[in-house]
Amino acid sequence: MKARVDILAQVAILDGKVRSLSRGNGIVRHLMTVPGVGAITALGFVATIDDPARFRRSASAGAYLGLTPKIYASGETMKVGRISRRGDDFLRRSLYEAANALLTRVARPSALKAWGLRIAKRGGFKRAKVAVARKLAVVLHAMWTTGEEFRWSTSTSQPLAA
Repeated sequence: MKARVDILAQVAILDGKVRSLSRGNGIVRHLMTVPGVGAITALGFVATIDDPARFRRSASAGAYLGLTPKIYASGETMKVGRISRRGDDFLRRSLYEAANALLTRVARPSALKAWGLRIAKRGGFKRAKVAVARKLAVVLHAMWTTGEEFRWSTSTSQPLAA
């Protein structure tokens, strides 16, 4: 029992360090405004991507993390397989957990959650979590490069051109 108490004390200390690191970094705080993304996921994203200018397009961030399907193409044959699993394993798993939290625990509706639930309905919940994880990587990279806030809905408040 003493060992368990000591381990829980160490976990509490490490958790406090993670929270203080995330509070001290403006980019991490900004990325944590995305539903489902916590301090560990945001810190992992910033540490792994390091320089967002490495990617010309935000969609490349999902491919860099191995969240895109493998494609086998030879002659007339083309097969789409499972995700490639290239890149950082920790961040890929963190984004998968963030996608799970977004789809299951976040009560506030968002366009991202609705999109993921539509995929879950037609393709299964595991496939939807991978797709939402890839989309989260794209959204986090775009938010980091542009400095914009997370958009809960897809509707824009701009007037239509006449």
